[in-house]
Formats: sequence, structure tokens, C-alpha cells
Amino acid sequence: MIGNFIGDFVKGKEYDAFPPEIQRGIRLHRKIDHFTDTHEIVTVSKDRLRSKYRHYAGVITDIYYDHFLAKNWSRFHPEALEPYTLAFYQIMDEQRDNLLDRVNYVLYHMKRDNWLYQYRTMEGIGKALHGISRRTKFDSKMDESIHDLEADYRLYEQEFLDFFPALESHCQEFINSNNGQ
Repeated sequence: MIGNFIGDFVKGKEYDAFPPEIQRGIRLHRKIDHFTDTHEIVTVSKDRLRSKYRHYAGVITDIYYDHFLAKNWSRFHPEALEPYTLAFYQIMDEQRDNLLDRVNYVLYHMKRDNWLYQYRTMEGIGKALHGISRRTKFDSKMDESIHDLEADYRLYEQEFLDFFPALESHCQEFINSNNGQ
């Protein structure tokens, strides 16, 4: 869980500083990113956004899919979303001293506003898109993409629901083949 969460933050040789179980999570995170970025269904979602948002289309699609995962959480996980997110934050708090400063910075804000739970609502996703838009180097207009989600909501949700079981299967294959390594 920890390695998967910090995967985007770990660069180059930083990877070697983590114990094997966290390295395994980082590798899983990278597998998830590659699988998602190259999957035909996700490509359809991104292509719908590409003309307006260019290279930010992938980030926006990831956030849309985070929304649909949170919204449909009970389809994919036996534990309710809110207790799951609170347990996640607790685990991360216990590991705070072992995490990179940039991870702790983001984690503080995630926990304070319970991003993972708030993603289930349009308001929560709107705030996420607005926050990311403010931090981009260029005018990404990501904050405007909430309107694209509203306009094609059912289409994006169906694409997510068609995609996610394949991602789960891909992750399970990785876990099974890397158990104990």
C-alpha cells in the first residue's frame, strides 16, 4: 500500500532506499500506470479530452476514474470507503518518518480534506481538478474539465466500469508473480 501510494514521488536512486515490500508497491504502481496509460478504453476517454486539454487529458482521465472508483467502491471492495480511507491515513501516519518530505506534504492535505473519500462526489472531484490546475506550469484549464465530465458522465463511467476489472486482473497477476519478492 505504501509503495503503491508513493510511486509517483520516488525518483531514480531513491527507490533503493526503501525496503523490498515498499519497492514491490512502487513497481506495482508503475505497472498500473503503464497498463492504464496504454489501455484502449482509457485511450478513448483521453482522446475525448485531448483537443481541449492536450497532454493534461491523461491526468484528467485519471481523476475522473478516481471519482468513479470512489463512487462505485462497494462494487470492488468489501469494506466501506470511509473507514478504508481513514485506515489508509492511519497507516501512512505511522510511516510518516519513513516517507519523503514531498509525500508527507501531499498526505497532510489529503488527510485534512479526506480527498480519497471526497472523490466520490462531483464537488470533491471539482476541488481536485481546481487544485491541480492551480499547480500546473501552464494554463491547463483542468478546472474547466468538470463540465466535460458532467456533459459525458455516463459515457466516462461506463468506460471506467469496463476498464477497471481488467486493471484488477492485471494487478492480481503482478501480486501473484511477485509474492515474497
